[in-house]
Amino acid sequence: MLIMASVANRVSTKVGGFLGILKKTAPRTYYTYVNEPSQPIKGKEPKWVCAEEAFECLKSDQLVYAQGAAATPVHCLNAMTEYGKKTCLKNVRVVHMHTEGPASYTDPSCEGIFRSVSVFMGANVRKAVAEGRGDSIPIFLHEIPLLFYRKILQPDISIIHVSPPDQHGYCSLGTSVDSVRAALVNSKIIIAQVNEQMPRTFGDAIIHISHVDYAVKCDAELPQHGGRPPSEVESKIGNLIAQNLVEDGATLQMGIGNIPDAVLAALKNHKDLGIHSEMFSGGVIDLVENGCVTNNRKTIHKGRIVGSFLIGTQKLYDFVDNNPFIEMLTIDYVNSTKIIAQQPKMTAINSCIEVDLTGQVCSDSIGTRMYSGFGGQVDFIRGSAEGFDGKGKPIIALPSATNKGVSKIVPTLKAGAGVVTSRAHVHYIVTEHGIAQLFGKTLRQRAYALIQIAHPDHRAALEKAAFERLKCMPTAD
Repeated sequence: MLIMASVANRVSTKVGGFLGILKKTAPRTYYTYVNEPSQPIKGKEPKWVCAEEAFECLKSDQLVYAQGAAATPVHCLNAMTEYGKKTCLKNVRVVHMHTEGPASYTDPSCEGIFRSVSVFMGANVRKAVAEGRGDSIPIFLHEIPLLFYRKILQPDISIIHVSPPDQHGYCSLGTSVDSVRAALVNSKIIIAQVNEQMPRTFGDAIIHISHVDYAVKCDAELPQHGGRPPSEVESKIGNLIAQNLVEDGATLQMGIGNIPDAVLAALKNHKDLGIHSEMFSGGVIDLVENGCVTNNRKTIHKGRIVGSFLIGTQKLYDFVDNNPFIEMLTIDYVNSTKIIAQQPKMTAINSCIEVDLTGQVCSDSIGTRMYSGFGGQVDFIRGSAEGFDGKGKPIIALPSATNKGVSKIVPTLKAGAGVVTSRAHVHYIVTEHGIAQLFGKTLRQRAYALIQIAHPDHRAALEKAAFERLKCMPTAD
């Protein structure tokens, strides 16, 4: 036994010594021994270059991740496109959420060089997807980071858009944290567009400059949306929701657009509201300044507005800049149904393209033509329905008709249209003509409730279609 112990000690000593030597001499990985973006890497600094020089590392058949929304690195993406065309690259996939700007890499002249892969589609890539030059991945917003953590998507390069480093060397991802962090920790190379006009936000937004390989200086305004007053129809919808469905002390989720803005504009007499939303708009600012949004009733992140990405007006960007009242967190956390369900009186307000008479909601396509994506609608519709306090309200809000007078409440969804929110998920549907509460209702009762809030010009046709589909009259009984 003593001999065996002695041999074991000698082997252990030799192995330990070998590992010690290896530890000193083996080449370090890009991240040394961690890939945590907030952890400084001693002795490492980015190479400051012009935009096109940053892409000398780009090769054919690689995967590029691009930050999105207001933080879309347009300057760098344009430079990437020109470099790819000039060097005759092939089969470079560009993965992204909704992006702003021209998306030059989707131009027909880039076919075979670049291919867009959307996890939530913006207007700038719809044509490419429709024409077969781009792809779309149907996925819940909260699951997008899993694509990177499970190595389904493995970025060779991530292109991000950040604020300049502070005195400690920390940049901020600014207006978009969402799935960016998951992409960064799984990327081989990071290219950062460093912009003086990018707001500095907190939470999961920080990244130390030492994690950036190539840095490109830029001084450009962020893309802006919103600021237009809501229409009469949108104002009616906003008032209906505010007066009938939003309670004092409620936590709100709302997307971008005039209907969410109209709801916010109608909440100026409410108290102790909270915000927990994947994104929020400038309408929140007035509610904060008027003392309506305090986040005081929230069970987690008490006293803080929680978001994951933003796009709005300059007023919104100024509001979030260097503002510790705002926490920008990763999308797998913000949109987790387990987190959403903990919020008091969680009230989720989302929109859609059309709703059929049984309550099926199409939000991502017009017939077979892809329009956007799943986004966070199901995350929040389900999270609010599962609210721990039993007081959550999942709401789908839409005008009763399109600008051309076509009903958005339809007998059946268009052929090929995708169901994003199922009829079992739906609780409240709101148009300018009223509120239909569908939870627990039979198919006949649902059809009746939805016909009552449809545009008056279409109610007779919908009633006839409902009779043909259900083989009996829709009824409130």
